[in-house]
Amino acid sequence: MIFNAEEFIFKAPPVISRARRVLIKPCAAYNVPYPATTSREMLAAIIQGVRAISDADILILEGTPDGKPVYPLYRSLGYDFPRVLTMDVKDCTYVEVDNPLVKPLAIPTFWVPNVIISSDYLISVAPLKIVNGRGSFSIMNLLSLLPVSKYAGKTGSGWGALNEFGIEKAIADLYFTLPFDLGIVEGRQKLTCNGDPTKGKVEEYGKIFVGEPYEVDREVSEALKMKTDYLDLIKSAKVELEV
Repeated sequence: MIFNAEEFIFKAPPVISRARRVLIKPCAAYNVPYPATTSREMLAAIIQGVRAISDADILILEGTPDGKPVYPLYRSLGYDFPRVLTMDVKDCTYVEVDNPLVKPLAIPTFWVPNVIISSDYLISVAPLKIVNGRGSFSIMNLLSLLPVSKYAGKTGSGWGALNEFGIEKAIADLYFTLPFDLGIVEGRQKLTCNGDPTKGKVEEYGKIFVGEPYEVDREVSEALKMKTDYLDLIKSAKVELEV
């Protein structure tokens, strides 16, 4: 669904009322405010919506591409919510999770933080960004849940080891392996940049997109009239699961 940003109020899906643990994955890997990262206002709206129907534990989880602690970034971005636990991917225990696709596009298993597996409801909330001509929306936002210690490759930082498989294929595989329940793309503004999200062109856009992550990212791509390769890969792989 598409909402006007000025009128947006997060209404938690009823299923959250039965959840014991809700995990929110923001985009918070940079010491730069929205639209390079998820705004504090958006996180506050989500937390308020969850609290309206549930007493579930609420967790915020993020990792950084250089493997440095994420907590200083949380503080600088104002992620200081009462009764909300902030966590760093690098401090988690990792478990190896199978890709449910019979024929994975690139990667048959992923190492992921175990707290994801033990959470009842998963939300990915990302700013509206176009990086190097590619959409970076709610599914791409899942990339920084992968531990840099296992996926940095020869560069020693980031998730370079995935490039040899094709990053778009890896993102599509990650979508099936980490079944996030809800995707939110915060499009009050649109950021267009070349590689570095801390630098780029910012335009007013005034929309918030909410729904199942694949559907949300597809809706954003259609609204922007742009091609997003990992969505085409996901669409083709979905046929396999439906057979």
